[in-house]
Amino acid sequence: MDETEKRTKAWVGDAVLALFAREWILDQKEIEPGNRIEVFTSLTSNQFLACIGEPTIVEARIGKVYAAEGLPAAFDYIQREILPVFKKQRRNLVKRTRSYRDRK
Repeated sequence: MDETEKRTKAWVGDAVLALFAREWILDQKEIEPGNRIEVFTSLTSNQFLACIGEPTIVEARIGKVYAAEGLPAAFDYIQREILPVFKKQRRNLVKRTRSYRDRK
């Protein structure tokens, strides 16, 4: 994949990831409405995506799946490859921010 194609796929992949993130966040009842923007930003940020690989390449993979197989397949890809890493990071963040007294 040349640079132009990679960036094009990444541009689409970014949009697909954003849609997935919004739908997923709305399904998570434990995420307060006031925290949705923070969770969305965390899930879609280049800083987070860098934990998986080079962000443009990660987004390009999503875009490639979307182009070849459609939105459900792209959502499945995100659910399988990206969301578990995000959830693990969120759990670790909660553990680090809780007081030792809260850990029982």
